[in-house]
Amino acid sequence: MKTPYQNIYNVLRLNRFIVLAVVIGAVLTCTISVTRVIKLHKESINNAFVVNSDGSVIPLKMVQQNENLEVEVLSHLELFHTYFYHIDASNYEKNLEKALWLGNSSVDALYRQKKADGVYNRLLQYSLVQKVLKIESKIKVQNGPYGFETTVIFEINRGSIIDTYELTTSGNIIHVDRNFPNNTHGLLITNFFENKLKKLEDYEN
Repeated sequence: MKTPYQNIYNVLRLNRFIVLAVVIGAVLTCTISVTRVIKLHKESINNAFVVNSDGSVIPLKMVQQNENLEVEVLSHLELFHTYFYHIDASNYEKNLEKALWLGNSSVDALYRQKKADGVYNRLLQYSLVQKVLKIESKIKVQNGPYGFETTVIFEINRGSIIDTYELTTSGNIIHVDRNFPNNTHGLLITNFFENKLKKLEDYEN
């Protein structure tokens, strides 16, 4: 003989089963979701995406930063020294402005010193052309900030006279946020010095 209490017990058991099923289902759903998010995050770290001209998304594999660091530092140094020393009356303002984006206050201080010494006025007055011929850098990328020593060979064309010089510079490189197009490598020159300048006789490229 069934009693009302037996019906209540059956209903409670059914309710308990439903609650347990819902809880277990929720736990499984959360676990799967978290696992997929973590996997997606790891994949996104190792991939970059660009939009093609036709609107399609193209994945690009990102290499480890250390593998490209030396290449980027050397490129940054070459770019800076080209902008800072490859100048003439027509381009010196534009080139120096670009160079100042690649270095900190030590570069700006050297620029102001050169300006006060009349270097750029003489460039204009005598229509001098200062042309970089060669840039070679030695860098230490084991630990930041990264030290460097760069040798720049450049010539100064005074019309009938062309003199060639060798300049040695040094400093450090630190990481900063990339700034397109002003500082595409995301690197900054600090503690910049012009160490030694000497005139070269009978220099051949």
